[in-house]
Amino acid sequence: MSPVLQSTQQRPSGRSFLIDAIKAAGCLLIVLHHMAFYGPMSDVVAIAWPAAVSWLYDHGRLAVQFFLVCAGFLTAGSLARYAALSPSEALKLAWQRYLRLAIPLLAALSFTVLVTEWLRPDFDHASLSAPPEWGQALAHMVLLQHVLDLEALSAGIWYVAIDFQLYAMALLSLMVVRLCGHAQSPHSAQAWRWGLWLGLTCASLWWWNLHPDLDDHGLYFFGAYGLGLLAWEARRRTSLPHGPSQRWGVWALLLVLGGVAWWLEPRWRVAVAWGIACLLIAVPARWSSGEALRFSAAQEMVQWLSKVSYSVFLIHFGVSLLVNAAVTALWPEALWANVLGMLIALLLSVLCGALLYRLVERHAPTWWRWWLWAGVFKASVALALLINPA
Repeated sequence: MSPVLQSTQQRPSGRSFLIDAIKAAGCLLIVLHHMAFYGPMSDVVAIAWPAAVSWLYDHGRLAVQFFLVCAGFLTAGSLARYAALSPSEALKLAWQRYLRLAIPLLAALSFTVLVTEWLRPDFDHASLSAPPEWGQALAHMVLLQHVLDLEALSAGIWYVAIDFQLYAMALLSLMVVRLCGHAQSPHSAQAWRWGLWLGLTCASLWWWNLHPDLDDHGLYFFGAYGLGLLAWEARRRTSLPHGPSQRWGVWALLLVLGGVAWWLEPRWRVAVAWGIACLLIAVPARWSSGEALRFSAAQEMVQWLSKVSYSVFLIHFGVSLLVNAAVTALWPEALWANVLGMLIALLLSVLCGALLYRLVERHAPTWWRWWLWAGVFKASVALALLINPA
C-alpha cells in the first residue's frame, strides 16, 4: 500500500505570515548576536551601551529556538502526506534536504574562506578561523565538522548540520511506523507518528537537553524541533470538526511538557521554544496567514526577509568580517564609526544574503549543482592555502 495519505485536508494551505515573521525576526537577531559576539566593532560599542551589547551577546542566540520550532512545524506539514516511509523513500527525502542545505552553504563558505585569508595579514583578531585544512573542508561538505570536533570555518553553521540531523530523525520516525506495520491505516499511522514525536520531544526536553556535551547532536535540540512538530499536529487536530473537544487536552499536554522541563532545570531556550510553539497553535487563522493585516508593504518585506533568511544566515559572517576589518583599520576607537559599521554590516548581510538566494538557493537543488559548488569550495580552500600557506 502506498505510504501517501489520500486525504489532503490535514495539509496547511497558503503561506504563513506568522512563520515568516518569526523567521525574519530570528534572522536579524542571530546576525546581531554574532556581531556582538565576534567584534571588534561591538567591543567599542559596548563601552557606550554595555547593556544592549551584553544582551545580544548572552541572549541573542535564543533566536535559534525560533528556527528550530518553525523548522519542526514546516517539516510536519511537508511530511503530512506520508503515513509512513520505506527506507528508499526516506533516503530520497534526506538527500533532497541535504542538497537544499549544502549547496548554498558551500557557496557561502567559499566566500567566507577567501575573505578570511585575504584579511588575515592585516586583521589580527580572534574571530578569524585558522587556515583551512583539507580534512576540515571535507567534514564541512558532509556536515560533520562539529561531530568530529573540528573548527568551523564560519559562525553558526553548526545549525545546518543540526537541522539535517533533526530532519533525518523525523524521517526515521516514519520508517519506524512502517516497520511496525501501522501504515495500512492512516489514522493508526498518524497516532503512532504523533506518539513517536511526543516521546522523542519528552526525551530531549527532560534528558538529552540537560547534557551540554550532546550539543553537537540533534538529540540535544529535538525538544524545540519536536515542539514544532507537535504544534503542527495540534493545530491540525484542533481545526477538525471535533477539534474543540481536544483543545484542552493539547494545552494540558503542552503545560506538562514545559512545566516538567522547567522543573528539571530552568532553561530560557526551552521557555522560548515552548512560547513559540504555543503561539503557532493559538494564533487565529486570519492572523497566522496575514489576512487580518492591513500593511501590505510591511507584510511583503517580512515575507521577503523570511525567504532569504537562510542565505543571510550563511553569508553574514564573511560580510561582518569585511566591515569589522575596514572600520578597525580606519576608525578603531570612534564610537560613531563602529555603531554605523554594525548597522552597515547588518544591511550588507541582508543584501548579500538576497544575492546568494537569487544566484544559488532559489534554483532547484540538483546533483550537478552540488558538484559545481563543491568544486568552487575546494578551489577556494586551495586558493586560501596558496595565499597563506601553513
